[in-house]
Amino acid sequence: MSKIFSIFKTDKLDLKNHIAMAPLTRSRAIENIPNDLMAKYYAMRASAGLIITEGTSISPNGLGYPNMPGIFSKQQIDGWKKITDTVHANGGKIFIQVMHTGRIAHKLNLPEGAEILGPSAITAEGEMFTSEGIFPNGKPREMTLEDIKQAQDEYVQAAKNAMKAGFDGVEIHAANGYLPNQFLNVKSNTRTDKYGGSIENRTRFVLEVVEKIVAAIGSEKTGVRFSPYGVFNDLSVYDSLPETYHYLIDELAKFDLAYIHLVDVTALGATGVSKGFLLDLVKDYPGTVLFNGGWINKLDEAKTLVKEHHNYFISIGAPFIANPDLIERLKSGAKLNQPDEDTFYTAGEEGYLTYPTLQES
Repeated sequence: MSKIFSIFKTDKLDLKNHIAMAPLTRSRAIENIPNDLMAKYYAMRASAGLIITEGTSISPNGLGYPNMPGIFSKQQIDGWKKITDTVHANGGKIFIQVMHTGRIAHKLNLPEGAEILGPSAITAEGEMFTSEGIFPNGKPREMTLEDIKQAQDEYVQAAKNAMKAGFDGVEIHAANGYLPNQFLNVKSNTRTDKYGGSIENRTRFVLEVVEKIVAAIGSEKTGVRFSPYGVFNDLSVYDSLPETYHYLIDELAKFDLAYIHLVDVTALGATGVSKGFLLDLVKDYPGTVLFNGGWINKLDEAKTLVKEHHNYFISIGAPFIANPDLIERLKSGAKLNQPDEDTFYTAGEEGYLTYPTLQES
């Protein structure tokens, strides 16, 4: 049997295999509350070595998308507890991805009293789906130092709430153009205070969030996700980008995290970027690294990666949507169900719980 299907064990993680289910937005949390439908969905995928949930908001201000789950209220904690219980009952392990959408939002998606915030008052190009139609992203208010502290405190409380909800850990979403990534990128961050300008300043927000969450729940329960060359949600590739992420990785090595999760943007259609950058980025990193990026089409490459590096494992995204038994299918070489993109973000069971397993087929 290939090593990729064997136990993955470090001093921080003990997983049944080397394959994680990557976070996947599904928009089934009606009124932002996790529900029984979601419990069934995640439990069906418990054969993954690790499940990482869809992005889950740390506060009302972070609810930029419709039907996005939260982890800041008792109802939300109770809803997630049902999900973690069912995943654990099916032999799985599950981390929650804690997220703040920042400037990627529209006021129609936010509850009363919430507002769109960002490192700078720069509106992101692009549109947002709402209950009333599709509109341009709203303009954010530039965060004050007090706003920044509050957001960081919300991350910490979300991590504590995740422990109450029975999660095995949390992944800080610092990728794909959301709030931490907005601080990192010079296109969305034009601040002139200690959170903008230099590499040390632009990385300060995410490193402080990591430090505070580690202090609250432990390094063994804390991961963080980055997409270094990602330009999703109106970000840019800038001159100091390589140095920015090398500095980040060097600083994160001090925290002994459960893992660092790196997104290979070439798998998302970006050009001019090599996976070699990601491998070089972590070549001296002493901890565990989770690599995401189109592995279904290059499974042999994934098998070689985990064979040659004891502290590397991989994450797979969209194929888990259509294949709840993806691990079994990959082991046996069985044909995969193809996902229906028209039902990725709709409500209800269709395209969510209706994909057949091999046994059902």
